[in-house]
Amino acid sequence: MRKLSTAATAALLALLPLSVFAQTTPAVPPDVAAPPADAQVTASGLASKVITPGTGTEHPTLQDKVKVHYSGWTTDGKLFDSSVERGKPIVFGLDRVIAGWSEGVQLMVKGEKRRLWIPAKLAYEGKPDRPQGMLVFDVELLDILHVPQAPPDVAAPPADVQTSESGLAWKVLTPGTGDRHVSKSGAVRVHYTGWTTDGKMFDSSIAKGAPAFFELQKVIPGWTEGLQLMTEGETRRFWIPKKLAYRGLPDKPEGMLVFDIQLLEIVRP
Repeated sequence: MRKLSTAATAALLALLPLSVFAQTTPAVPPDVAAPPADAQVTASGLASKVITPGTGTEHPTLQDKVKVHYSGWTTDGKLFDSSVERGKPIVFGLDRVIAGWSEGVQLMVKGEKRRLWIPAKLAYEGKPDRPQGMLVFDVELLDILHVPQAPPDVAAPPADVQTSESGLAWKVLTPGTGDRHVSKSGAVRVHYTGWTTDGKMFDSSIAKGAPAFFELQKVIPGWTEGLQLMTEGETRRFWIPKKLAYRGLPDKPEGMLVFDIQLLEIVRP
């Protein structure tokens, strides 16, 4: 490729849209210094105002995880954090954030964008290396992620399960469609949640806010066997004995494991 001269390069760059180079830095809200007169104020002192209405009537609870875009400013207009600027939404549990976020996001519905004025007592008051005083956040609620509860039969397979020669046990929760199955060398896209038999959840694609892609040759034997039994759209609960699970591998859950798996798509048969 012929190298362009400095002048030619400058001319070419001038023709390109600014969006190619510009970083998305959210504009400082005009009311960042203090809540306006039309803001709603709760008993805790949290003030909020709906910027863009959402849809539906469902609100997240303290036990849920949420997927959001957000930007945060101090009251002098200084931006201190923004998923919008990074270009990637974030998923978090409402029981793991500052009190103002926990309360404020529970007021929202999916698709809604709301501005929160969070007083210091509901924010980072007194915590080192954190912004101090009242903080202002624009929050867009992209999705509500209900973290699955432990199944009532998590401790052991119930009487109505099917069992293979390997010891894998399963139960169909939601039937799938068609008769297409993935092979041992195939790949799938799934939603899943895994528990130990004492009901402790150790992993979940639902809690992460995105389906997972797996090649059947690169997962535990219980998954490799179980996924080949399923059709697209099906949800199945598996009780996977230790010998088909992590078999004593360090930093992995021990013993029998229970998985709810929803087969969303056979990516490669």
